[in-house]
Amino acid sequence: MARYRENLPQLSDKLFLTDGGVETTLYFREKLEFPDMAAFLLMRDEGQAATARRCLAEYAEVAVQQRVGLIIETLTWRASADWGLKLGYTQEELAAANRACVQLVESIRDEYENADTPIVISGCLGPRGDGYDPSHRMTTAEAERYHTRQIQTLRDSGVDMIAALTLNYLEEAIGIAHAATKAEMPFALSFTVETDGTLPTGESLLDMIEAVDAATNTAPAYYMINCAHPTHFGHVLQPGDPRVERIRGLRANSSKRSHAELDEAPELDEGNPVELGEQYLELKRRLPQLNVLGGCCGTDPRHVREIGKACAGAF
Repeated sequence: MARYRENLPQLSDKLFLTDGGVETTLYFREKLEFPDMAAFLLMRDEGQAATARRCLAEYAEVAVQQRVGLIIETLTWRASADWGLKLGYTQEELAAANRACVQLVESIRDEYENADTPIVISGCLGPRGDGYDPSHRMTTAEAERYHTRQIQTLRDSGVDMIAALTLNYLEEAIGIAHAATKAEMPFALSFTVETDGTLPTGESLLDMIEAVDAATNTAPAYYMINCAHPTHFGHVLQPGDPRVERIRGLRANSSKRSHAELDEAPELDEGNPVELGEQYLELKRRLPQLNVLGGCCGTDPRHVREIGKACAGAF
């Protein structure tokens, strides 16, 4: 059941942690096999679903220990129509998988939420194509049509908000914004960038934020950056720029490698959790609006714990 849809608590100055690279943890640490990082497939097996729940619950334990808020993404980044079809799902089976992912996260909230740790359930969308390769671009109208069904399913399953992660071009972002707005859902959009701070298309991150806001009457609740290391984008985020001030969330990779290098890496690059926390603190000191902080590929509860510890004093 949605608790915060009408009033997202992270739209405040309170620290909210997020989960980290759950898919990479499940694949590399837990040795679970699922193609295309489609973690929703784990809902088919009771034991694998229990493992996914345990990994997500570790983030709730961190948030409770640090007495901060938490945003948990559903394991639905790949649970949209094209990916479902590729993996042998009918539309009805895919909708059921989305619902099962929401129910899993709801059970964590029911167990861990308290007055100091509000837990927001975020319905996670991913790109229709490859998050690192935007070679097949949709029009805005195509993107809206494509993402509407999953957004509606997540809405009806009781999520508090929608978050689209690892976006890499403008039209898909605007299409998702239109679909979420029509579904009357609050939402955040998260872009990924290359090592030079630009999108995989070569376009400017800040220009993308400006263009989405212009096309949607500033509809996103906020923006995020994910699936990149702070050293890749820190130089782009300059204080005082109104486009930068729209960025509230960071979900960085543990690795400093490029997307191409990560795709070819046979092992998980866990980076340095303490150093990552310090890099988040440096960004937080420059950009006080940042308050949704977590991880992406290669990160686990150790990284999120260090991010929370490092940044707590800045709130």
